[in-house]
Amino acid sequence: MSRLSSELRQYLVVTFNYWNFTLTDGALRMLVVLYFHGLGYSPLQVAMLFLFYEIFGVITNLVGGWLGARMGLNRTMNVGLAMQVVALLMLTVPDAWLSVPYVMAAQALSGIAKDLNKMSAKSSIKMLVPNGQQGALYKWIAILTGSKNALKGVGFFMGGALLAWIGFRSAMWLMASVLFVVLLLSLWWLNKDLGKSKNKPKFSDMFSKSASVNILSGARMFLFAARDVWFVVALPVYLGEVFGWDHHYVGGFMALWVIAYGFVQGFAPRFTGKAQGKLPDGKTAMGWASLLAVVTLGVALGVQLGWQPQTVIVVGLLIFGAVFAVNSSLHSYLIVSYAKEDGVSLDVGFYYMANAMGRLIGTVLSGLVYQYWGLAACLWCAVFMLVTTSLISIALPRHKTALSAST
Repeated sequence: MSRLSSELRQYLVVTFNYWNFTLTDGALRMLVVLYFHGLGYSPLQVAMLFLFYEIFGVITNLVGGWLGARMGLNRTMNVGLAMQVVALLMLTVPDAWLSVPYVMAAQALSGIAKDLNKMSAKSSIKMLVPNGQQGALYKWIAILTGSKNALKGVGFFMGGALLAWIGFRSAMWLMASVLFVVLLLSLWWLNKDLGKSKNKPKFSDMFSKSASVNILSGARMFLFAARDVWFVVALPVYLGEVFGWDHHYVGGFMALWVIAYGFVQGFAPRFTGKAQGKLPDGKTAMGWASLLAVVTLGVALGVQLGWQPQTVIVVGLLIFGAVFAVNSSLHSYLIVSYAKEDGVSLDVGFYYMANAMGRLIGTVLSGLVYQYWGLAACLWCAVFMLVTTSLISIALPRHKTALSAST
């Protein structure tokens, strides 16, 4: 570590924190979905367990960007790690205590923790890449985002495996212990002034004044709502109820999907013009969103018509994941590129507030629509949302700037 540049050292620390947090976050989500569905909770009730997780994610991203600019991104990241430890410990209580309001409160704390950690990690990259090196910025963002999502997939598998091997409460104790060690290392290694704004931003500065950031945030909201409306609750429940898959198969399949999704995200720059010396812009984002809408339309038609449902869902989900991964990585680069240098977390926080709002809408609709109308209806909702994403993306800025030579 001592032989590396200070920027690369900090990037590795941030990535290490983000990776470990992501493992517990993915495992926790799968554990909650499978465990509480096994206790007899309906799909809508399972979705409601995540309601506060997503609501507080919206609030946290909005306020967290302001806090990160005032306090420093190191503090917001470490607070996120500490809060996740507490959220995990809250779920170690006996089953009799695990009422819906109690679990929702624990999930609310986890939602705050997740978005503090993510906002801090994504914002910090802007501070660690020199100005003018947009190609390097895109590459670093793609690596961070892709590796995070690959590990989230590992977390899904880990959640299903831990539930089968050591049970719900023991899994919570194990994850809380590991994350506490990560927190101690982060307190020791992370730069204490990372991301701190030179000028103390006002509370009103939480809301972005950039048209580009606002448009991209709207597109992001519908993009993630389109994913979660069929992926979060509807799909794992459908795989168990209709196909008869057990926890190992559901957790393993979801895990492999997210791992592959993260792998594609890491290579997104190669798919969007970097090899030809081009930087992605609004036109690129609109094109990839439109392609995703077409893919989802095909899956929706296949499920609606009952044509080889297992093949359609498995193959369709893989194609959806690959195209969605490029969309997500593109957006992650564009927001960091659009964000202003001083107080970067303000713009990034506002953008991820919209991201969390999309997850909230998608999560609630995933349980509601699936319970009353089934998986096909969830997919049609996703198609509508992706068409909306494409239309919003038309207004994103376009450019003809060549890629920075320093990548």
